Amino acid sequence: MLFMTNTTETTNREAKNGPKTYRGSCVCGAVRFEADIDLQAGTSRCNCTLCTKAGIWGATIAPAAFRLLAGEDNLADFQRGAKIGHFAFCKTCGAHPFGHGDAPWMNGRYVSVELAALDDTDLSDVPVRYFDGRHDSWENPVVERAPARMFWVRP
Repeated sequence: MLFMTNTTETTNREAKNGPKTYRGSCVCGAVRFEADIDLQAGTSRCNCTLCTKAGIWGATIAPAAFRLLAGEDNLADFQRGAKIGHFAFCKTCGAHPFGHGDAPWMNGRYVSVELAALDDTDLSDVPVRYFDGRHDSWENPVVERAPARMFWVRP
């Protein structure tokens, strides 16, 4: 697995415009993580079949900003298509709390944290970039403010 377990406690730190440390988990709590995310820097939704059917709404961060606290041995991996992204999911509850990969158009290695897996997070006014993954059109995302639409179909 790509991630090292880190048991060091990190306090919440929040800058006016900058990352905040969030904690998150899968549904059953077997997989727990911590991530430094600047939600005002933007989040992403995609209308490809995987993102649409799984309801994926994520924030992309550098691998160094992600710490897996528990459950590495409880994670399974799903890949599709070009096998660039890894969609980690809990073997017990099936939840998908994060993914990771390496894509040139995303500046190399990345972690995508599933926002629904975050604990106690207000997502009511974060920027959302909608990508047309169904048509492999990544160049011109539509940007809106949350609450995000569950499904987006290209006009």
